[in-house]
Amino acid sequence: MNIPLNRPFLPSKEEYDTYTNEIWQRNWLTNHGPLVREFENKVADFLNIPEFIFMNNGTTSLLVALKALDVKGEVITTPYSYVATTGSIVWQNCRPVFADINADTLTIDPLKIESLITDRTSAILATHVYGNPCDVESIGEIAAKHHLKVIYDAAHCFGVTYKGKSILQWGDASIISFHATKLFHTTEGGGMYSKNNSIMEKARYMMNFGHDGPYNFKCEGINGKNSEFHAAMGLCNFFHVTDILDRRKRQVNQYKGELENQLVEFQKIRKHTDPNYAYFPVIFETSDICSEVANQLADTGVETRRYFTPSLNRLSYIKEAGSLPVAEDISERVLCLPLFHELTSDEISYVCRGITKALKSRV
Repeated sequence: MNIPLNRPFLPSKEEYDTYTNEIWQRNWLTNHGPLVREFENKVADFLNIPEFIFMNNGTTSLLVALKALDVKGEVITTPYSYVATTGSIVWQNCRPVFADINADTLTIDPLKIESLITDRTSAILATHVYGNPCDVESIGEIAAKHHLKVIYDAAHCFGVTYKGKSILQWGDASIISFHATKLFHTTEGGGMYSKNNSIMEKARYMMNFGHDGPYNFKCEGINGKNSEFHAAMGLCNFFHVTDILDRRKRQVNQYKGELENQLVEFQKIRKHTDPNYAYFPVIFETSDICSEVANQLADTGVETRRYFTPSLNRLSYIKEAGSLPVAEDISERVLCLPLFHELTSDEISYVCRGITKALKSRV
């Protein structure tokens, strides 16, 4: 059997052709076309937020958010995220300062943040890990006390709600990813939301070279636009989003049910959260066990990924980051299991049997 880690969801070719035929007729491929605007409105409606900016990927969205909020100096962030989180800070000529994570939720630990704040600190950039919300109330209180901006990397969070509202509504800005590996995608894509209207206006200029009319430039900017073809994929996938989310929930619940008596730990989802089941990570007792299970699964055709590793304080271009024992430990023991729309119940059982067999072989 061959089970990949991920397989992008695709709508029917006929559904996509309906939109691409319109694109051909209009001959309007990019530069804020009608499908891009329609997609932005659909996202805003689905997430129950006032507006949304669609960009070419989540990393560009992070760069624009940092720039629009005028983040400078030091940024307190998590060592447990995809490299784009740290990379965006460095790209903006800021210094990432790492706070360790909570071993249960895998999100940044607010108790580790305040001692790291200096007169050079301007912001906190935290990741909702695997779509699991950070302790947004505690982070908000710390930020307000020290006059810091808060940006959330919500790349995994499409459809996640906390206390009944979209997780994107916390902080000064949130970004999301619509990469093909995400449960809801536009092939490539991302975007941002801020409850501050002036930040949203600024971001719209910045992601379009700073254009204010054909010959005027309001501010410095980059090309963060996305195309009509990418918006078309997103609009098609909206027809299936409820089914996608429902199936993910059933798949993750099956994994948990079949693995609950094994020597693995599950991420603890924060109370009052309605998750989207974007990923299914399991944490083993030791790094050696994790590696052995991954290797044995690979031998039987099952692809897994140690996601996230390395702990970002260990990146070669990060200097004097110090030790982050929890993140470093988790990053060596975590394994994300296959999870995608077409994954069958039998395939999930096959993966779980492989894990059980690998663990028993060590007894």
